[in-house]
Amino acid sequence: MLSNDKFGTFQLGNRSVSRLGYGAMQLAGVGVFGPPKDHAAALAVLREAVASGVNHIDTADFYGPHITNKLIREALHPYRKDLVIVTKVGARRGADASWVPAFSREELTQAVHDNLRNLGVDVLDVVNLRAMFDVHHPAEGSLEAPLTVLADLQRKGLVRHIGLSNVTPKQIADGRRICEIVCVQNHYNLAHRTDDALIETLAGQGIAYVPFFPLGGFTPLQSSTLSDVARRLDAAPMQVALAWLLQRSQNILLIPGTSSVAHLRENLAAPQLALARQALDQLNGIAA
Repeated sequence: MLSNDKFGTFQLGNRSVSRLGYGAMQLAGVGVFGPPKDHAAALAVLREAVASGVNHIDTADFYGPHITNKLIREALHPYRKDLVIVTKVGARRGADASWVPAFSREELTQAVHDNLRNLGVDVLDVVNLRAMFDVHHPAEGSLEAPLTVLADLQRKGLVRHIGLSNVTPKQIADGRRICEIVCVQNHYNLAHRTDDALIETLAGQGIAYVPFFPLGGFTPLQSSTLSDVARRLDAAPMQVALAWLLQRSQNILLIPGTSSVAHLRENLAAPQLALARQALDQLNGIAA
């Protein structure tokens, strides 16, 4: 089982989840489009994650599209009672693999029903609304209309909890006046620390912060400092990067993704690393 006791759990809606989860995005094909190169390997990764104690999986029906959710269902359904599957709406994929905003009532309602069908569930544990005012980073714009749609679907019993992704502090504050927000999913890692202050604010409000691209995304983190610290700890650099995030704040939930069982096992060993003050000081300097 996952040796994550040192870093414990955190509340995600009405469920307590291990702070080290799994992100399914990389199970789709190149560019998160089309089927995986190795279907059997994708199923093996999902089964290994859950068998190792992971009880928080992040996905979206626009990964593939429809690919990762169908893989999750094939590999894991019927689901363990403690498994929390978090999905996203607010985007769709163009025929050219582009990422297109999908904010209308019809698009959001269809996306929720697509997630329900492809995951094989009657209600979605958590649905994150992904802001698409800028595809690559948070940008201001009103989320009132799409959040109102999700809140309506929540009242109908199709969605248990609502989160936000790729958003600004103002959008979070505005969103909390429409419905309860249980998590925020933004780009954050050792080298990309725009949300430092936001993490502290959310921690004070009991809201989970879920960094996407915790290991750098499609281009893995590259840092001589990170490599030096990892060498001293006899660990892989990406394990150190995950351990730093776990020690950064108790409200951080990690969802590192991989399509490799070996890499998954490496990631799951990250909580065993203890970063002393000297190492933390060195790692904290990477963003500067």
